[in-house]
Amino acid sequence: MRDTRSELLMQAEVLVRGRGYSGFSYADLADAVGIRKASIHHHFRTKEDLAIALVAAYDTRYDEALASILVETDEGVARIEAYGRLYLAGVEKGLGCLCAALAVELDTLPEALRTDVARFFDKHIAWLERVLSEGKASGSIRMSVDPAASARMVVAALEGALLLERLLAGAAGFESTLTALGDCLRPTAS
Repeated sequence: MRDTRSELLMQAEVLVRGRGYSGFSYADLADAVGIRKASIHHHFRTKEDLAIALVAAYDTRYDEALASILVETDEGVARIEAYGRLYLAGVEKGLGCLCAALAVELDTLPEALRTDVARFFDKHIAWLERVLSEGKASGSIRMSVDPAASARMVVAALEGALLLERLLAGAAGFESTLTALGDCLRPTAS
């Protein structure tokens, strides 16, 4: 049986990540899913409702991925690199980060959606700060690293690389940025 709501979310995510919030309409989404525009309103009354559901689903996927990273390794740089590889699929598909695509249009977004996007990034910065702090404590992150500032730097570097490498060098360019980021965080050999 067809799960229309899931299909709508999946296709809307591709549209937002590729074109931005203002760059797609319910007509575009209806064409992508193969249904009538009116059918979309049955699942998502407004575009804002759809976008809020998109961010919630995206956030849930990331929560699961971040939890998995913490289980897979306790080494700080390896955790940061695993986090960075979550972005790589976007590079390979030519898509930006959903929340970054929304953040670009911050001034035109409904307040509830702006709040959800900010919460997404705040959560990631807090997670990265924890990883960096734990990495410093275990010796797997350079002692001179400021976890709060570096957490923001990691997000900024990866979001920037995602945007840039979709245009320039693709996955290889993104991997190069990720390697350089790891090198900045790794303790120096004595």
